[in-house]
Amino acid sequence: MNWIKKFVYRLRGEYTTEELIEMGMTVGKNFKRLNGVILDPSHCWLIEIGDNVTMAPRVHILCHDASTKQFLEYTKIGRVTIGNNVFIGAESVVLPGVNIGNNVIIGANSTVTHDVPNNSVVIGSPSRILCSLDEYLDKEKKRMENSICYGEEYTLRKNVSMEKRMQQKTELKGIIG
Repeated sequence: MNWIKKFVYRLRGEYTTEELIEMGMTVGKNFKRLNGVILDPSHCWLIEIGDNVTMAPRVHILCHDASTKQFLEYTKIGRVTIGNNVFIGAESVVLPGVNIGNNVIIGANSTVTHDVPNNSVVIGSPSRILCSLDEYLDKEKKRMENSICYGEEYTLRKNVSMEKRMQQKTELKGIIG
């Protein structure tokens, strides 16, 4: 990890993934953590993340709930386990004691309060099962058949030109590509 990235994390009051692993968090292969993801640093050893997991911006994984501290002088704590091949959408919150199965998509802005079974798509606050992963992927494949599809050359990491940006903006008016 380069020192600039570590410095930026520290400025934001966050810990790097590597620091959290040193503190006891378990992480599998191919973990992608986008900007602003908070992995409960005060109880990070209670977090277990599987292989091929992506957390979109501003996801919060919480292993503690201090709502009872003021009244009972105790904070609730619980493990959070995230299986393999999981995508957690932007602004989602996973609460203590939750187990997320394998092959799961959690929609943006969801609050995950209960376990999520394998092969499912969940959305909402509190989250609920929308459909199976296979049903969702079949629906999206069918939609793609009649949609405009763009390659990686239309991404910032591949230095998309301003011309292609404007083309995409025009083509996607009122539709999803």
